[in-house]
Amino acid sequence: MLTKRVIPCLDVHDGKVTRGVQFGRAESGGLRNVGDPVELAQRYNAQGADEMVFFDITASAHGRATMVEVIERTAACCFMPLTVGGGIRVVDDMSAMLKAGADKVSINSSAIATPELITAGAEKFGSQCIVVSIDCKRTAPGVWKVFVKGGREETPWSAVEWATEAVRRGAGEIVLNSIDADGTKAGYDLEITRRVSEAVGVPVVASGGAGNLQHMAEVLSEGRADAVLAASIFHFGEYTVSDVKQFLAKRDVPVRLV
Repeated sequence: MLTKRVIPCLDVHDGKVTRGVQFGRAESGGLRNVGDPVELAQRYNAQGADEMVFFDITASAHGRATMVEVIERTAACCFMPLTVGGGIRVVDDMSAMLKAGADKVSINSSAIATPELITAGAEKFGSQCIVVSIDCKRTAPGVWKVFVKGGREETPWSAVEWATEAVRRGAGEIVLNSIDADGTKAGYDLEITRRVSEAVGVPVVASGGAGNLQHMAEVLSEGRADAVLAASIFHFGEYTVSDVKQFLAKRDVPVRLV
């Protein structure tokens, strides 16, 4: 049986890790400074994280250059796989991040705007390098729509339809983030995670809402996710990656123990 992965997520703004609630944004003062991304990555690497995800939330060329430097520094001292997303709009952007030391690139709004980017990336680098991140929100009973531009703009796609289309175009992994649950620590959205997991034939990473260890166990079992992504509970010292894995192992969830 494949082991389930535990993945800390770092939102990077101007070279620093930040954290918001329900997509709080820098311009509105909705972000809290957490620390240096490389130092945090080293901490999680030592705790046995299976992967690390960096999201560049700085919408500027300078921010992207800073992100390349962050990836280079992290890759030089950490030995877990690195995924980076944010501001990746063309294949050359993917290439820059992969050359810097990332193992995967994550695309979100750019994939919706230009679905051919998924295929182009998969053909050049392989599907294993292409992650499509989906921000979804419940808009009616039983309906989850995909949102872009930091959760500000609704698209015509449902979460399941877009995940299926992204995989058809070459995505090797889906990160499914619940806007409703993001940063609330009230638990993952189990229903939409399960629906997407059952609809696609690639790994699904659950994101948004982790507040305690039971939430992670639930989304890996009831939600049928292949991995859990979390930020706040790690950054502020509530739990370590090792705590999560020990908890999951005691509940017969297969994980890689250090």
